[in-house]
Amino acid sequence: MSTPIEVRLPAMPECWDSCGACSAAAVLVSEILVRPGDRIERDDPVIILETDKTTLDIPTPHAGRVAALHIDIGDTVTEDVLILTLQPD
Repeated sequence: MSTPIEVRLPAMPECWDSCGACSAAAVLVSEILVRPGDRIERDDPVIILETDKTTLDIPTPHAGRVAALHIDIGDTVTEDVLILTLQPD
């Protein structure tokens, strides 16, 4: 069996710092687009983040089956937080 892959929140775009939308470097999880057991491909969106000014789809950098979610809708997240664990096919 392959080693599980941890998918973490990437660095926020630089523009978010300059506009002040993410001045605290924490944003809200407004939607989770996958569930445990779902098969996803590289670059599929897995969550949607929201600030007062914008929303941002966060894609996965890996393909696999969602083994576990580590966040919930309404959570405030920061860079490098564990989003989900994938089991590679």
